[in-house]
Amino acid sequence: MSRENIATVVKIIESLPEAQQERVIEHLREYIADIEDELQWDESFRKTQTKLVEVARLAKQQIAQGQGQAMDYDQL
Repeated sequence: MSRENIATVVKIIESLPEAQQERVIEHLREYIADIEDELQWDESFRKTQTKLVEVARLAKQQIAQGQGQAMDYDQL
């Protein structure tokens, strides 16, 4: 983010009464935490995507060979 954009956001927040500033800051913290969580999830998925594809192929192969077993969802 450019310095100008940051300065604009700061000015907007500073133009609000103190109580609303606190609310905006809290919302920003939550929003940023959500974005960080999404970035971590994306990175984890990126790192494991090849393995997931490999396991899915193996499962399809086993099903085609009659080696697959139905999953008992009631036990979960």
